[in-house]
Amino acid sequence: MGIDCIVMRENTEGFYSDRNMYQGVGELMPTKDCAISIRNITRKGSTRIAEIGFKYAQERRKKLVAIHKANVLRFSDGLFLECAREVSKKYPDVEYKEQIVDSMSALIIRDPSVFDVILATNLFGDNLSDAASEIAGGLGLAESINAGENYCIAQAQHGSAPDIAGQNLANPLAQFLSFAMMLRYSFGQAAEADLVEKAVADALASGKRTGDIMAPGCEQVGTDGMTKAVLEAMDALAR
Repeated sequence: MGIDCIVMRENTEGFYSDRNMYQGVGELMPTKDCAISIRNITRKGSTRIAEIGFKYAQERRKKLVAIHKANVLRFSDGLFLECAREVSKKYPDVEYKEQIVDSMSALIIRDPSVFDVILATNLFGDNLSDAASEIAGGLGLAESINAGENYCIAQAQHGSAPDIAGQNLANPLAQFLSFAMMLRYSFGQAAEADLVEKAVADALASGKRTGDIMAPGCEQVGTDGMTKAVLEAMDALAR
C-alpha cells in the first residue's frame, strides 16, 4: 500500500491557548472546579491555509479533503469550511471533499493511500498527522515544516525529546527529511531535496536502524551512527 499524503494545519490559532488571543491566553478558570478553553478561528487564517492546501493539491494528485466537526462546532468549523469551499471554486480540477474528524480518524487507519492533501484546523491536524506518521513508520520518520509567508522552520514532527536527551538514542531521520521539505517547498530546490531524501533511503537500505525503528536483521546504531550513514550516502550521491 503506497502512502503519499500531506497534513496541512493552520498553526497560528485554534485550540492552542498560547496563540489565539491578542493578550493573555485562551484558557481561564472562573472557579477552581471549572476550566474554559476558547477556540479562535479566523477567516484570514482559514483562507490562507486553504489557498496553500489547494495549491499543493493541484501540483500533486489533485485531491483535497477538509477535516471538520461542523456538526458540533457550527460557528468555528462552519467558518473554516466556508473558506475552504470558497477557495475550492478557484481550483475546479482539484477533487474537494469534506470529512468529519472522528470518521477521518478511522479512515486514515483503514486506507491512508486514498488521501492526498488533508486540510485541517490546528488541533485536528495535530492529531491526524501523528496517526499518519505512525502508519508510515513512526514519528522518528515524520518530517514537518512550519511555513509562513516570509519564514520557514523545519523540525521533526515529534518535536523535542528531553527524556532521551544526551543518550545517543534519538532518530535523526525526521530532521533530515524536514530539511528536505524546507528545501523543496520553501526554496524551490527540488533536486537538493531529492538528494537528501535519497540519502535517507540509502541509509535505511544499508540496514542501519535506531532503536525506535529496529527490525530483524538490521544493525542498531545511535543518533551519531544514523547521522553518519545519511551523510556518507549523501556524499556518495553528490559525487
